[in-house]
Amino acid sequence: MQIDLRTVSIEPLRQTFDHIAARIGNDKAASRYLEATMDVQPDVNFHYRPTWDPAHEIFDASRTAITMKDWYALKDPRQFYYGTYTASRARMQETAEADFEFVESRGLDASYDDAARRTALDFYVPLRHVAWGANMNGASMCAYGYGTAITQPCLYQGMDQLGIAQYLTRLGLTLGDQAEVQFAKKAWLEQPQWQELRRLVEDTWVVKDWFELFVAQNVAIDGLLSGLAYTEVDQALNQRAGSTVSLLTRFQTEWFADSSKWVDACLKVAAAENPQNKALLQQWLAHWRGRVMTALQPIAQQALGADADAALARVSARLDARLAKAGLVSSN
Repeated sequence: MQIDLRTVSIEPLRQTFDHIAARIGNDKAASRYLEATMDVQPDVNFHYRPTWDPAHEIFDASRTAITMKDWYALKDPRQFYYGTYTASRARMQETAEADFEFVESRGLDASYDDAARRTALDFYVPLRHVAWGANMNGASMCAYGYGTAITQPCLYQGMDQLGIAQYLTRLGLTLGDQAEVQFAKKAWLEQPQWQELRRLVEDTWVVKDWFELFVAQNVAIDGLLSGLAYTEVDQALNQRAGSTVSLLTRFQTEWFADSSKWVDACLKVAAAENPQNKALLQQWLAHWRGRVMTALQPIAQQALGADADAALARVSARLDARLAKAGLVSSN
């Protein structure tokens, strides 16, 4: 008896789901990102309007003044859905854990310069409250936003900020102790140099337009504060005392570079949609950017002294370059 083995190619009757095929064609295989993202949010057959907001449907595009012909045009260039997002952050967390272990096992925390240690503790640990506020804002954008393409990365952004708050707390415990964390909380609540930033964070919690909140948090606050904290202050501490703080904040540095790709892509698409969007985005940018720069001035002076103004100018210029690529301009 002879058996012949042959390879038979079976063409699938269709490559993906009908609603995905309607967007990309039935002859193309869809990525997992597209299948987990496109048209996932319900937009019909709602039973009733929310009793706490009867002016809107549960999912309602009119909750922002920004208009889009297709809200799913705001895709994430990183193609994050739950699986890819968690895998990416797991790798970053492994690196962060290794960095903390390296600092502690080599005694870099104990041998760190005392003056640089004081600067790092006074500047970085109170920022955990900013990150916690950003976590709240990410959840708000997810709750009130429209279209899974942008609401799911908003939620991921909020969870990342919660992780950043935890890493900043851990920095305080590594370079100091529990008393330093409590001191940072007291500074956030009472010391004058933090009150403008605290007021800014609390004001973002009551912004009704979720896309304005996107601009305020993800563009203005993150864009300027991250540049100050994880580039300017980090480099200053490196020059004074070595790279210990750089190791303890590597997650934030890599996260900012990663999240900026998504933020910039959304800005570019929304601004190009129509002139009204562009004008509104520029108005929001001017308002929130000005407030952030004012709030950062005293804490930059606390950490950098006479170099604060030059550092903030560099941070501002880097944000300008990002906005220009998105087709936007902003003034201080």
